Amino acid sequence: MRRHAAAAVLLLAVGCATGPSLETRGRVTAPPGDGRHLTVGSAGFTESDVLAHMYALLLDHAGFTTSLITVANRELYEPALESGRIDVVPEFAATFADWLNARTHGPDAPPVGSPDLGTTMKALRRLAAPRGLTVLDPGRAVDRNAFAVTRVYAREHRLRTLSDLGGSGLKVRLAAGDECVRRPYCAPGLRKVYGIDVIGVDPKGVGTTQAKRAVQSGRDQVVLTTTTDATLDAFGLVLLADDRHLQNADHVVPVVGRSRAGGARVTKALGALNPVLTTQDLASMNDQVDSRRRLPGDVARAYLEDKGLLK
Repeated sequence: MRRHAAAAVLLLAVGCATGPSLETRGRVTAPPGDGRHLTVGSAGFTESDVLAHMYALLLDHAGFTTSLITVANRELYEPALESGRIDVVPEFAATFADWLNARTHGPDAPPVGSPDLGTTMKALRRLAAPRGLTVLDPGRAVDRNAFAVTRVYAREHRLRTLSDLGGSGLKVRLAAGDECVRRPYCAPGLRKVYGIDVIGVDPKGVGTTQAKRAVQSGRDQVVLTTTTDATLDAFGLVLLADDRHLQNADHVVPVVGRSRAGGARVTKALGALNPVLTTQDLASMNDQVDSRRRLPGDVARAYLEDKGLLK
């Protein structure tokens, strides 16, 4: 589900005079490590940028020096993690577990992500360890697929949950990515788990403005978005609760390379975020960047200072 732009690469430096670089052939390079310098990776969308900035700031506060590199493609940044050219990235537990599983066992391997966090983390760590990666403990924040309808539609049909929608017998068109037709957590899952009569998928992307407008206008009835989407109110949309737990445990988790970032100091520094950061917090920070045009680094710093994690 995670949103990764196909090819664009942005380069940023944080707390360090010499930032990382990306060579033209697509091989990630970073400053040489001295045991105190760590390179933090971001996947190039707002939420990942904010999380990466928070990680860098927490590590700076713990006595490391950091630089931040944005590589909008797992196919590039995961091997860079293995090789030590990137030391830390924010990831999403179930999505990353399924990605590693497909890379290890082939694209047709059955998913290992689960709605149960413990099951998901066990599978993820089992797949990450042989690659020299350590998955730190997940926090409270979750960014998983979610489905929304207009407030008017929800009120008219007395809908609060996806089970309510399935029980209503309503026929719905779903504004989503084109892959929703076959993904088990999208249209097939809505039919199988909830009995929702999905009559078609309107391929407008995951949580895009076009998808939300299609539902707002009545062209479609349901939009696929995410639990940290902070723009729903602006479109008059509300989430329907996933009361039968169709979606997997996509909790935010730091993934670190063992060679330079696998020690107790990094674990402690990043672990400070776990009991604090919530899904609602992530949604609010996404909104500050996307709607109010604030810089991700400024939003990250203000949040950490407000929570007492930076002085």
